[in-house]
Amino acid sequence: MNIALDITPIAKDSSSQHKVRGSGFYIQNLKNALVEYFPDNNYIFFTKGEDVKKNIGIIHYPYFETFFLTLPLIKSKKSVVTVHDLIPLIFPKNFPSGLKGRLKWEIQKRSLEGIDAIITDSYSSKNDIVKYTGIKEEKINVVYLAAGEEFKKCQVSRQMRGSPKASSIKYQVLKGKYKLPEQFILYVGDATWNKNLIRLIEAAALAQVPLVMVGKALREENIDKNNPWNKDLIRIQEVLKNNSHILRLGFVPTEDLVDIYNLATLFIMPSLYEGFGLPALEAMNCGCPVVLSREGSLPEVGGDAAYYIDAYSTEDIARGIEKIYSSKDIQKKLSDQSLIQAKKFSWKKTAEETINVYKKVLGNAD
Repeated sequence: MNIALDITPIAKDSSSQHKVRGSGFYIQNLKNALVEYFPDNNYIFFTKGEDVKKNIGIIHYPYFETFFLTLPLIKSKKSVVTVHDLIPLIFPKNFPSGLKGRLKWEIQKRSLEGIDAIITDSYSSKNDIVKYTGIKEEKINVVYLAAGEEFKKCQVSRQMRGSPKASSIKYQVLKGKYKLPEQFILYVGDATWNKNLIRLIEAAALAQVPLVMVGKALREENIDKNNPWNKDLIRIQEVLKNNSHILRLGFVPTEDLVDIYNLATLFIMPSLYEGFGLPALEAMNCGCPVVLSREGSLPEVGGDAAYYIDAYSTEDIARGIEKIYSSKDIQKKLSDQSLIQAKKFSWKKTAEETINVYKKVLGNAD
């Protein structure tokens, strides 16, 4: 097959926020997996504005925005688009679009209707796409994501999680670099409204446990205060200034993040909604006990390997934290289950199922 993949968000000269978010991770890993596991295809990786129509059988647009024009207005080739989620449409009060945004959504929706197939990360997101676009579910294909191969259990770190006597040189260096406490709960992700960080911060205070937060937005200094989407980020940063039990690390390179997942007493993601929940899967790959909300796609990712809390109750989040944080037996059980659950996801499988979508669109499915 002759396949063109739009890699605009991860191009060297791109300033896109997708570079350090889930979409950029998805594009880079999908690109690598397609080439590694299906090398017989002919791939063209292009950026917006390039003419790649000649000799191309199918074009894949692996990112989609509700209020920005990311799809071509006129389709000239068989096309596939990946829609990770429609969260801004589901919660319009928290993600206001304005008149221009609403007009762009109508254009995007029209373009989406003309696409030959849609890929999305979860059945939860598939249901949302059907609900908010009216597109037939037969056209929408669920293809789960995966954690990067570098996210894995480190035996030395696993043995010393939660131990005040941890003496590994690697651990001590990492602890000194980031000023990590001996035991802590971990959050990794963005700081948008759906992440539910105010309740998480309050719950950590109630449970009286150290909370380590990883995410570029959490240390952002030049915030556009006129952007209504930043309202919650501004509030979160104000709250964080007055909480000594919380450590904001900002962006952390992957090699350090793997070790931090391995050392955390538990990972928590109390989101009000997710289209997938990649950090939860990264944590499970590292054997870290995981506490999740029941909202959106998170039960699809966590399966029976996570402890679930009510995202809308600060008290229930705190109870969940206390229960896992205080019990070595529950931590071990969740850790073992996480490693089993994580094996259900791989980039080889993601690439294989993506190729099957291409074949279906081109009419040569096996």
